[in-house]
Amino acid sequence: MKLPVCVILSGGKSSRFGCDKTLVKFNECDTLTEFCVKRYGEIFEKIFVSAKNDKFGGKFRLLLDKSSEFSPMNALFSILENFKNEKVFIVPADMPLVEFSTIYSLYENSTNEKICVAKESKRIHFLCGFFSSEIADLACSLAKKNEHKIENLCKKAGFKSVEFQNSGQFLNINYQSDLLKVKI
Repeated sequence: MKLPVCVILSGGKSSRFGCDKTLVKFNECDTLTEFCVKRYGEIFEKIFVSAKNDKFGGKFRLLLDKSSEFSPMNALFSILENFKNEKVFIVPADMPLVEFSTIYSLYENSTNEKICVAKESKRIHFLCGFFSSEIADLACSLAKKNEHKIENLCKKAGFKSVEFQNSGQFLNINYQSDLLKVKI
């Protein structure tokens, strides 16, 4: 069974990485973002990429951020306002290894939840999970109040976190040295 919608976040600064990590060659793909689109495309009907501009030259279906500010809350609002009555899986491009079984489990657990995100022993991953389009207005309201942490949105909307044992699947590629830790 294919899941409905996945949006890959590719609009960050990449300041710790030193260059735009979403455009770095990754595995057999031209970019890290392309790798994510192909990989997650195996289990989703529709794949979109969220970014500030079309830095990919028309290669992907884009959802452009409405704000020039680098804010996960603004990006989330810009994404969710495009959908009606739908659960959207959100995952950062720098988290390319989330296991399909994890995604399916999150989806199953999101049935009665506005937000359902992944958790491991050390932390909750507030940008890896299913978000209901009905919280778009709340995300917009928080962004206007300069509240940009997705954790705050989760707490205000109500959320469920599902714990997974394999923490390696949540590896964030924040530094160039992190590329050496990735095993595919």
